[in-house]
Amino acid sequence: MEKPSRFLANSSSALEQLRGLIAQHESTPGSPLPTERELSETLGVGRREIRRALDVLEEEGRIWRKQGKGTYIGPAAPVEPLALQGLLQQTNLLEVMEARLQIEPGLARLAALRATRENLALMQRMLDRIDSVSPDDRDLNELWDSAFHRAIAEAADNRLLLGLFDAVDAVRRDPAWQHLRDLARTPARVDSYNDHHHKIMTAIIHRQPNEAAAAMREHLLSLQTALIQATNLEDDPLL
Repeated sequence: MEKPSRFLANSSSALEQLRGLIAQHESTPGSPLPTERELSETLGVGRREIRRALDVLEEEGRIWRKQGKGTYIGPAAPVEPLALQGLLQQTNLLEVMEARLQIEPGLARLAALRATRENLALMQRMLDRIDSVSPDDRDLNELWDSAFHRAIAEAADNRLLLGLFDAVDAVRRDPAWQHLRDLARTPARVDSYNDHHHKIMTAIIHRQPNEAAAAMREHLLSLQTALIQATNLEDDPLL
């Protein structure tokens, strides 16, 4: 069993920082990444979280690994997230959910219409990863959950919407809200969320845009309800 990291940042934070690092070298594919130890020290993230984030990037095709040689930047670089400096201090997690409800059902609809064979294969790999994670591992569940949603956003084939998704997702992952996200991600709810993911995936595979959008909306509304309940628990001084 892996020991808990002594670092505060989680795997999603590591993934965001690594995306930024890779974006800086998009013009030089094949460039080596620093070692896990060096990345851990530079980014202030535990090595376990670094490894988990690299797993996501490898599935996405952003990096590739050579046994005994290291990790290298792949040919495709992610879209650079929109800059939203200062927005974090002006918003809250429930506003983020409202934004997601406006953006992601549309992305699911477009994905059902436009997803390529490669897009579908990537989404399925992400879904398989989600299914293999213990419901008790909140960090890893959140990591692959986010990666699955991003794969859908990529499949929509709209760079502006992908940029908006990345910007909202970056705000959502702020460590200040980690406790609320953990409260909303109980093992029972994780099982329910995973059922939603399969429903979304089925609609996309069968090229059913309306059903894909409806399934995504159902999923996000369920998560929004859980976050409202978690927020109420936090605000109740008797609990």
